[in-house]
This record gives sequence, C-alpha cells and structure tokens, in this order.
Amino acid sequence: MVVNKKAKMFILITLLVIVFLILGNYIHRYSFMKKINSENVYLKNKEQKYTILIEVDTKQLKLVDRENENIVKTYPIATGKPSSPTPLGTFKVIEKGQWGEGFGTRWMGLNVPWGKYGIHGTNKPGSIGGNLSAGCIRMRNRDVEELYSMVNQNTIVVITNGLYGPLGQGFRELKPGDRGSDVLEVQKRLAQKGYYEQELDGIYGENMKSSLIRYLKENNIELTDRINQRIYNSLGILIME
Repeated sequence: MVVNKKAKMFILITLLVIVFLILGNYIHRYSFMKKINSENVYLKNKEQKYTILIEVDTKQLKLVDRENENIVKTYPIATGKPSSPTPLGTFKVIEKGQWGEGFGTRWMGLNVPWGKYGIHGTNKPGSIGGNLSAGCIRMRNRDVEELYSMVNQNTIVVITNGLYGPLGQGFRELKPGDRGSDVLEVQKRLAQKGYYEQELDGIYGENMKSSLIRYLKENNIELTDRINQRIYNSLGILIME
C-alpha cells in the first residue's frame, strides 16, 4: 500500500513537472514572439520616412513624406547672415541631442564638410523669419521638438536658396578662404579634370588655389586666384533654372 501511494505521488509530481515545463515554455515563447513583433513594429516606425527640405529664401522648413512626396509639416525658420550664410546642398542628419537653455532645446547636426551646422531651437523666437544665425537653421523650440521626434539620424536634408541649386542666387566670385557649396562644386569640377586631388571639403585653401592656377596655365586662361564667371564657364558650371 505504502509503495502504491509513493508510486502514485511520484507519477503525480512527474505529471505536474511536465505540465509546468510545457506551460512555462509556451509562456516564454508567447512573450518572446510578442517582443519580436513589437520590435518589428518599432523598427518599421523608425525607418527613414521623411526628407527635410529647407528653403532659405522663403524661410521655411518642410517635412516631406518620401512615399508620396506630400508635405507633412511646414515650419518658419531663421537662417544665416550674409556674412555667415546657411550651407546649400544635400546633407544628412548625423547627430541628435537634447540641449539645455541658450541655444534651444534640440539639436540635429548635419554632415556639412566645411563646418559645424545644424537645425536647432532658439531662445530668441523673435529671430525666426530673419537672416540672423551663424549659418545654422533656427526653429521655435516647440517646432524643433516636434521635428526632432519625427526624424532620425541619416535623414536627408536638402537646403536651397532660390532656383540655382548649390549656386544659390547665382554666381559668387570666390577667393581664397571662402567656404560653401559653390566652392565644393568647383573642387568637384577640378577633380573631374584631374587637377584637384585633395579632400572635397568646400573650403578654398592653398591646395585648391594651386590646382586652380595649374588648370588656368594649362588652358591658357589669365592667371588669378579669383574664381569668376569666365572660370565657372570654363569649368562647365552653368546656372540652370
């Protein structure tokens, strides 16, 4: 009898252990799949869905849905002073940060090769709509916080100023020390023609000057360190509307 009871107890305990293991495995699998599914949804939501279009001339930042090219949001902005213009071209968001007081509450840094520029809030909301920054794009804090929550690193940022792409409002006479997307365009053309072999950084330095002089000599063009309309034309840089 005693042996029978022990056997029954052993069988009962064994069955309970099996049930517990099966149930525990099911619960673990269910939790794991739920986590995976939620992470997949999270990742889908985090895919690069938007492009940022910044129009310096109209003082507007537009958030564009890449799937249907609809403008989702339009924000007023401030841009660079004439002495420190906002960089033109196509860039990416390479860093994001939550700032304290002083420069606003959020920062989205761009991969501009010739300097540190970004989109950020401001403690001077009255500056919005003007050309008052050192080249960065200023937004109202409430606006930059909303934008910050909607875009990720590697989001494409296109900055224009009028109809002429990297040339902004037209040809600018370039001199050593100048920086910008037009300098970068000249570097690209000189590189394509085999005269410029340094980093394409949008900075008119000594290496670029030497490359330019060599190009002018070999193409029988009057020597100068100023890049004017004639040199733009010679390099095949044209303004196209």
